[in-house]
Amino acid sequence: MAARLIDDDPGLAHEHALAASRSAGRIAVVRETVAITAYATRNFALAVRELRTFRRISGRDDQIALLVDSERGVGRPDRALEVGRAVDRSQLPVEVRVELAIAMSGARLDLGENERALQELDIPELDPHRAFSWSPGLFAARAAVLEELGRTDEAAEWQHRAEVAEDALDAVDADREFLVVDEVEEMPGEVGIAEDPA
Repeated sequence: MAARLIDDDPGLAHEHALAASRSAGRIAVVRETVAITAYATRNFALAVRELRTFRRISGRDDQIALLVDSERGVGRPDRALEVGRAVDRSQLPVEVRVELAIAMSGARLDLGENERALQELDIPELDPHRAFSWSPGLFAARAAVLEELGRTDEAAEWQHRAEVAEDALDAVDADREFLVVDEVEEMPGEVGIAEDPA
């Protein structure tokens, strides 16, 4: 029920998650769900507590980016960076690694470290020519940092890439791994989409 409701009614989703935790509080997925719904309702302190419990029970770092972002939410960007740096990123799934980079970049912005925020996003997954599931968020995060740095033209380019990637992903079947996105220079806003031959 929490999964069904979280997009439309995060408060009610959170109530369902709390109800589950009262009877199955030692189950990792239950604590994870409480954390996710707490984050969705902006109860960042609870999200931090539940995410730490989830990690302790499960031994997994699947939600490390959410923990970093929740530490930011309670006003502890320094602590957020510590949490993110303590994880071996090479062991994370690609999607989690990208989400962590975005969260770490946000923590840098919180501290006014705008150049370092941009460096956090300089990861191999930042490929402007391919649209993966994580690309729109990553491109948009880069655009936001560039905007903070006053590099507005570059920011606009990356925001456009984010929109192109989002549109491309919406236009294809969900089971395709990635797309190659070629922008048509003469006609701004139009794109050509081709599957990678490999």
